[in-house]
Amino acid sequence: MFGFRPDGKQVKKLLPIFKIMPCVMLDRNDSQVYFKQDIPIKNLDEYIDKKAEEGIKLSYMNIIYAALVKIIGERPNLNRFAMNGRIYQRDGIYVSLVIKKSLTDDGPETPLKLKFDGNENIFEIKEKLDAVIEKNKNLSNSNSTDKLAAKISLVPQGFIRVIIRFLMFLDKHGLLPKAIINASPFHTSVFLTNVGSLGIDSIYHHIYNFGTTSMFFSMGKKKKSYIYEDDEIREEKCITLAFVGDERICDGYYYASSFKLLTKYLKKPELLENVIEEKENIIV
Repeated sequence: MFGFRPDGKQVKKLLPIFKIMPCVMLDRNDSQVYFKQDIPIKNLDEYIDKKAEEGIKLSYMNIIYAALVKIIGERPNLNRFAMNGRIYQRDGIYVSLVIKKSLTDDGPETPLKLKFDGNENIFEIKEKLDAVIEKNKNLSNSNSTDKLAAKISLVPQGFIRVIIRFLMFLDKHGLLPKAIINASPFHTSVFLTNVGSLGIDSIYHHIYNFGTTSMFFSMGKKKKSYIYEDDEIREEKCITLAFVGDERICDGYYYASSFKLLTKYLKKPELLENVIEEKENIIV
């Protein structure tokens, strides 16, 4: 209550418009903005092939995942969230995703959430991600999110809505227990989904009103697209990243600059091998 939360610190030094916006746009679905960009994969393929020769197996997902962690580490306003008319700076970098344990219609899905500090390189991020995915692919394994969902599902259907509303009330006032926040994939810096693995193009995925998710990225399948660059239009193989974000956490210029930085890392993925040398100052 009164601006205190177990997962973030209230940002008090804000421009007037950013003090007003969370009071005008009360929910995340009020404040969603959309962006889509085709990413040429030639440089990604060359980098993946080069690392394969060194005995390191990388995927597009590994590279994009690492690039997102890196830009959030370098651009801290991306790691903010709005709650109850206030803006907060998150206490760490969290990335959520959902894996399907078996590619069948009835195959169970499991949400995962990993924490980073923003100083990890691509190899450290890949190792952590691969280990968690491998562990949770086993049908017999359940993580904290699975266990929490299983407990709630035991309650009669009519009371589940009551429980969720109560949890949202606690969250709104900073009273949600840290254990639930840690288990919740919806309390995260960014959600990333790879729908390309399902053979479809990227989608615009909503950001959830439950929790604190401020950004959602969707990665689509490989395709041919026309790229305009250096006053030239050319056809290239690409993957498309679709983005849905909360406009209350930063302005369009900040988002645009961050996307340009993301594109830079995807054009030169070797830059992701370095740790972050400099971060912006975080003013709260």
